[in-house]
Amino acid sequence: MEVRKTPAFFILLLLPLISITTDVDAFRGGVGGATVHGRLVVCYVSTWSVYRVGRGSWSLDNLDPTLCTHLVYAFAGLDNRTNTIRSLDEYHDLEDNYGKGNYKKMTALKNRYPHLKVSLAIGGWNEGSTNYSIMASNPASRQTFISSVSNFIRKYGFDGLDLDWEYPAKRGGAPGDKENFVHLVKELREEFDKHGWLLTAALGVGQDTVDAAYNIPALSRYLDYIHAMCYDLHGSWDKRVGANAPLKSTQPDDTLTVEYAIKYLLKQGAPARKLVNVPASPKGFPGPYTKEDGFMGYNEICVNISNGWKTFWDDNSMTPYAVQGNKVITYDDERSIAEKVNFAIKLDLAGTMVWSVDTDDFHGDCINNSGGGSSNYPLMRTISRTITETLKEKQEEEEVDKKQTGHTTEQPSAACRHEAMLAVLVTPFAVILRMATV
Repeated sequence: MEVRKTPAFFILLLLPLISITTDVDAFRGGVGGATVHGRLVVCYVSTWSVYRVGRGSWSLDNLDPTLCTHLVYAFAGLDNRTNTIRSLDEYHDLEDNYGKGNYKKMTALKNRYPHLKVSLAIGGWNEGSTNYSIMASNPASRQTFISSVSNFIRKYGFDGLDLDWEYPAKRGGAPGDKENFVHLVKELREEFDKHGWLLTAALGVGQDTVDAAYNIPALSRYLDYIHAMCYDLHGSWDKRVGANAPLKSTQPDDTLTVEYAIKYLLKQGAPARKLVNVPASPKGFPGPYTKEDGFMGYNEICVNISNGWKTFWDDNSMTPYAVQGNKVITYDDERSIAEKVNFAIKLDLAGTMVWSVDTDDFHGDCINNSGGGSSNYPLMRTISRTITETLKEKQEEEEVDKKQTGHTTEQPSAACRHEAMLAVLVTPFAVILRMATV
């Protein structure tokens, strides 16, 4: 079977994006929100969020599928004894032994929301790199893995797989991982093309990681989308205050910004429409729900800062921060999310991606407390609103240009159009960028 030579869409992870053209009609069949503007909004779901306490506990019942075009179930794992995909939480994921069966519950959402595509992510930080490195190094073990993935996707009704190997050639990996990852993706593509499934990957965006781990032109050839994890660029490990996912920097040599990361990936050959912070405190105090030093979800932050914190805006990084005594929280809010989404759409990227939807203010607690109404998911709603507004602005600018120049700028035909998708990660969201030659 001939493998597609279409470059992958690139996704930049901000708050949290992915297969779509720039045609506005592409998702008109949806129900609203993320489905009306024709760009991708990819929503990762961290399934362990159900175990958080109190109002931090999130389940599929809390999801608003109209805010997303794609859902990604995070995570499945790799059985290093058999080189096969496996559930990491059988009680939560499966129906066996009176389990909750959330794999099938999430994929069943497509029956009510036919605009949705639902993928399964494998890997993540806790899975590490070593087992994936060993599996990918051998053609036989790769085929065993691919066969198990194919059976798994069919059994539970997913639309595709998202590869979250963190990271090839690092964290216990081997130098050969860079090319072995390409072999794995190419062979997965051959299998997935038989079924019309999506194949995406979440990539680290630090320059040293990109250089060591990824053959960007080759990966772009076989992936439908690339999710660029443009968050956790800074955190409590820096031992100083700084934005977790700054959009920009005043320092010309600062490589740890969303802007630099996206432009570097594009420079390496990533198609534009395939690219997509999580709050952190240098003092490392935990939030009441996530209970992790140096990390808080937006639903924790927005409640926290309403209790006597002073809030500020940093024009250099285009992000907010809050101060109370000797504590500082850097984070993303509606304003900074809008700046990142605006950045992505002006680059004509495919859309946005969020890590992860369960840390937005999904109950609407902060909005209610401020007297601002009853809507929940303020950051997710900001994404779609900003996409729509920015597309309108671009259209108006083009109309003005036509009137001033007296002619219409020639557009490439559908046969040769370069399409891009970008998703940006904000307070736990991300940006996705995708570009394809069709």
